[in-house]
Amino acid sequence: MSTAVATKPPAAEPEAKSGKVKMIGIILAVVGLAAGGAWQFALKPKGEVEAKPGEVVRLEPIQVNLAGGHYLRLGLALQLVEGAHEVDGSPALDSAITVFSGRPVGEVNKPEAREELRHDLEELLHERFHGDVMEVLFTEYVTQ
Repeated sequence: MSTAVATKPPAAEPEAKSGKVKMIGIILAVVGLAAGGAWQFALKPKGEVEAKPGEVVRLEPIQVNLAGGHYLRLGLALQLVEGAHEVDGSPALDSAITVFSGRPVGEVNKPEAREELRHDLEELLHERFHGDVMEVLFTEYVTQ
């Protein structure tokens, strides 16, 4: 009589489980990449959305002292973005005084310098009004 012990082949279960885990990991990575790509190309906001013009607020003209005893009578209107209402013009007038005060009359009379000053004023107002002012319009611009 022979005594033979039957041996079982090694269990394939651990390999099957590790294969399933790897497959799930690969699938999750692919789904994650696909979702990221969809966000990047289709759903992500495209830079800054250009604001639409809204209400125009006209401010009372002011006199600003220039260099050499001259002055500038400056009237402003603020082009607001759509949805912005009832802004207080005081910060805009204060900013205009800051930008124009003490400048030589010859400088403020040059068209290119005037546009540069307007741009400087618009940047200040963009900060002070948190983006509610999109443009500054001159309604009066008289030097003496």
